[in-house]
Amino acid sequence: MLEGPSYLVSRDLPSSCEQESKWIYNAFRVIELSNSKHRLQDHGEIPLRKSCKVQDAFDQGSRQLVKDFPNIFVIQTNQPDDHDHDQNHIGGRSDTSSLIHQLGRDVTIRCLLRCSRSDYGSIASVNQNFRSLIRSGELYRLRREMGIVEHWVYFSCKLLEWKAFDPIHRRWMNLPQMPNNDCFMCADKESLAVGTELLVFGKEIMSHVIYRYDILTNTWSSGMRMNTPRCLFGSASLGEVAILAGGCDPLGNILNSAELYNSETGTWVTLPSMNKARKKCSGVFMCNKFYVIGGMGVGTSKSLTCGEVYDMTTRTWTVIPDMFPGCNGGVGVTEAPAAVAEAPPLVAVVNNVLYAADYAQKEVRRYEKDRNSWVSIGRLPDQAVSMNGWGLAFRACGDRLIVIGGPMALGGGIIELNSWIPDEGPPQWELLAQKRSGGFVYNCTVMGC
Repeated sequence: MLEGPSYLVSRDLPSSCEQESKWIYNAFRVIELSNSKHRLQDHGEIPLRKSCKVQDAFDQGSRQLVKDFPNIFVIQTNQPDDHDHDQNHIGGRSDTSSLIHQLGRDVTIRCLLRCSRSDYGSIASVNQNFRSLIRSGELYRLRREMGIVEHWVYFSCKLLEWKAFDPIHRRWMNLPQMPNNDCFMCADKESLAVGTELLVFGKEIMSHVIYRYDILTNTWSSGMRMNTPRCLFGSASLGEVAILAGGCDPLGNILNSAELYNSETGTWVTLPSMNKARKKCSGVFMCNKFYVIGGMGVGTSKSLTCGEVYDMTTRTWTVIPDMFPGCNGGVGVTEAPAAVAEAPPLVAVVNNVLYAADYAQKEVRRYEKDRNSWVSIGRLPDQAVSMNGWGLAFRACGDRLIVIGGPMALGGGIIELNSWIPDEGPPQWELLAQKRSGGFVYNCTVMGC
């Protein structure tokens, strides 16, 4: 059932119009339709519009594509709800083949693929067919196949509260609050984004627990179990799969085991074990291989300087000696009291190049893979404040590095999001956003879909 007026797209598209211009125009109409519904709900009526100029709704690049076609227009018509109900709900089931029948299902989906995923919530509110399509995950699977990816940052500065930030459109979004669980709230937590899911790992009274936020339904759920429950592990994702390695089991034993999670199937697969057991390590994907860096081994409070790399094709681990030595002002290679124990390595990969944040020296370093060495390339943002690395986020977000943090103050603080697109020169940080919040970042991850 189409709730509100529908739009018929004019067939008078200029013959010289490029196909991409048509997709952009049609995508705009879909968003306009969803926005019109919101105006109907908020104000009770929609002003009649017989024409619109596409260039009024797009950024400079999109406007350039369609600026020569100002006469494209839409006609607003009223269609009986009963007719739509008969055609679209056969046997009580939604038929997504009739999304916008004037365009056809395939063209409609192509338009939606080019919309920002921040618009999908509005589009899902148009009617049941759009809502079913958005929630099915089909659009995200097709976007992945076509190489269409938007990276959003998800982070928590208050216990059980998460925010999302879209660095391209600079939009903030509040996630629903996590279920209230006092034991989980006070325990150590890890986070990981994979596919269209945000996973938060922690502890309950007697066991480990995983809470999953699904962007398709905008809800939290629990009940997922990995093969070997753990905390303080290293992890990273690549598309719809993620690898978790090392960490501690429920008894505090340091692990060398690893497993792979597939968000499409919801399954966990045990992988071959690492050569060295480690906890409080970090993980990244680089050149389609999974790297584990740093951490603490068995029977020592010293940080491990070696790394390991897992080849998913050969299913083998290889030790990389001295991959992470002497970072963070040398703290990583000396014993430190537990009260001032340092955070796992702050590392991120952009365009298959590994970077690290040295919180002690407030420097950014780049890994020279061929020489197995690190070089300092510049400074972190001035507001990159941490407690031995804790409370500061250093992440890859598409083609840029993101640093999230800020000074802590009594009663709250200011969180800054700074970004830099790596090039040959030193970091030139751009302030993307500021937000009044707790100045300590408990967890942070990036979702690309």
